Amino acid sequence: MTLTNLPIGENAKVVSVNGNNRITKRLMEMGVVPGVSVRVIKSAPFGDPLEICVRGYHLAMRKSEADTIQVQSLKSKIQS
Repeated sequence: MTLTNLPIGENAKVVSVNGNNRITKRLMEMGVVPGVSVRVIKSAPFGDPLEICVRGYHLAMRKSEADTIQVQSLKSKIQS
């Protein structure tokens, strides 16, 4: 699942950040790296951009950028 598909308010763990462009590298420099916890806070009316919470701060990103971030939902782990 990508970050774009994560429901608002749900926590997830970053599995991978795909891509090799400067935006992808910049996201990783800002702390969006494998293993870190993220949460979608809200999205704009047409879903672009998304606001996420990562490492205690809020970050806005385009859907195209969020599509490069593979995540694993933590919801199923909490309910187990």
